[in-house]
Amino acid sequence: MCMAAEIRCTCGSKSASFHFRDNILSDQTVRTLYCPACSSDIRIDPVCMIVDNGWVIEYDMDIVQFEGHKIPRSPVTPVILFDEGYCTWNGIYPGDHLDSVREREQIVSLMKSNPTRYIQEMKSWAQQRMARLQGEGWRKAQGGGSSC
Repeated sequence: MCMAAEIRCTCGSKSASFHFRDNILSDQTVRTLYCPACSSDIRIDPVCMIVDNGWVIEYDMDIVQFEGHKIPRSPVTPVILFDEGYCTWNGIYPGDHLDSVREREQIVSLMKSNPTRYIQEMKSWAQQRMARLQGEGWRKAQGGGSSC
């Protein structure tokens, strides 16, 4: 089971939905979230930050150490937090959990009327979508990162 939380970026113009694998960490794990607009002038510190396609997550590593004693990897790094799903996007990118539902709506309508076409369309959509997200540079689409 994963806990989810919506966190706003520092400029306040965007937000991202996060999930927290096995409820080991809380939303306090994210010290600061920077969207592409507010991340352009910050200095990236790989000890506590991860960059994904212009978005930057700054983790509070003190809270990670306090709450993350159940994470089986040591030392726990931002790469482990993000790529292994302990504190990562809810989906492939911020907002993916909403966009993917909207994109699938038309395909799902085929389920009752034409199940064979439904399966074909769903496979095609998933493959094309992942190829597009890989091309856009999203970290999870490149093979890094897990989801709930």
